[in-house]
Amino acid sequence: MKKFLVLAIALASLLGFTACSGDSGSDTPAATVRVENMSYSPASVTIKKGETVEWVFDDNGLPHDVVESSAETFKSELLTEGSYSYTFEEAGTFDYHCTPHPMMLGTVVVEE
Repeated sequence: MKKFLVLAIALASLLGFTACSGDSGSDTPAATVRVENMSYSPASVTIKKGETVEWVFDDNGLPHDVVESSAETFKSELLTEGSYSYTFEEAGTFDYHCTPHPMMLGTVVVEE
């Protein structure tokens, strides 16, 4: 019985440590683009295939979105705050714009 109790405590400790650990990189975007001052900053980012870009909206209440030129790869809602993230599964160059402000342009370059 004593061996069982020691084994149960060791197993519970191991599970507790495993539950606390995690892949911290999975929640962290490879690139962050600020949406402010009527622009995307930086206007161009380069990432690897399978990585995520996060757009953070903070332009004093002005609504913006992020729409890939063909509108088939990614498209956010109009946002005045908060963020939008997209994980790129294919390599290529993806140009995007803001629907209400077409002079706002950006590019995501995705490498293999």
